[in-house]
Amino acid sequence: MGWINARRRRPVAGYAALLLGLVFVGLLYGALTRSGGGAQAEPTSAQQDIGAGQKLFEATCSSCHGLDAQGTSQAPSLIGAGAAAVDFQVSTGRMPAKEAGAEEPRKPVTFSSQEIYEIADYIASLGGGPPIPDAQQVSTAGADTALGSQLFMANCAQCHGFAGDGGALTYGKFAPPLTQATPTQIYEAMLTGPEAMPVFADGALTPSAKRDIIAYIVDTRTETNPGGLSLGRIGPVTEGLVVFLGGMGSLVLIAMWLTAKRREPWDVAQQENARAGQNAGTSGTSGTSGTEH
Repeated sequence: MGWINARRRRPVAGYAALLLGLVFVGLLYGALTRSGGGAQAEPTSAQQDIGAGQKLFEATCSSCHGLDAQGTSQAPSLIGAGAAAVDFQVSTGRMPAKEAGAEEPRKPVTFSSQEIYEIADYIASLGGGPPIPDAQQVSTAGADTALGSQLFMANCAQCHGFAGDGGALTYGKFAPPLTQATPTQIYEAMLTGPEAMPVFADGALTPSAKRDIIAYIVDTRTETNPGGLSLGRIGPVTEGLVVFLGGMGSLVLIAMWLTAKRREPWDVAQQENARAGQNAGTSGTSGTSGTEH
């Protein structure tokens, strides 16, 4: 035991014990975190998606947004825009744009879903930003449609119209109709504020409120019109104006028809006296001409 105590007092023994302890901890951590290779496949797949997305971006988007997505005079920077912004613009066909304009309209989609995700992953890797919402975030199950209607009227109807049919804005811009937008695209639009639309972050509209608005928009597409003709569901003010103008026009036509057909008794008597005078004058002229002859 004496020789062991003597060796323990040496400085080298302390370093050796520390090294053995580190080796033991490393082996124990590796054994606990090892999961057969599945954990290694996910980072590799993510890197592959980013690489594929970078190639697609450089081939189709870099001419406007710059080789490193830093932006140019033709298009803004995408650093920090997030995957949700990319998914909205590309999944609606607005990007890639054919030509620069005040507002990019919805067009047929150029890329497949996998390619869109790859480009979105690449842009997200440059500077983060809002991610693509998952199925639970955009689900309308249990959503409050009535509250969604109130929120839509307060925040969206001024531009998109009473029933989400869209409307014109200033400087050549327009609020697009929401009839073809998917729940994911509606959520992404509120989250990122594309084109002239403001950003409705979770602090302004909670995720639950966003789901309520989505539920209202989806329900209006299949809602029946109890009054018959909907007039495009453009709101009670315009519908009232149409009814007012139509009613006034009908009343004017009816009044003109009545005044054209109706004759007062004194008017009829005057017309008969005038005809009798004309007949008497004609007869007198004929008699005078015969006497002279």
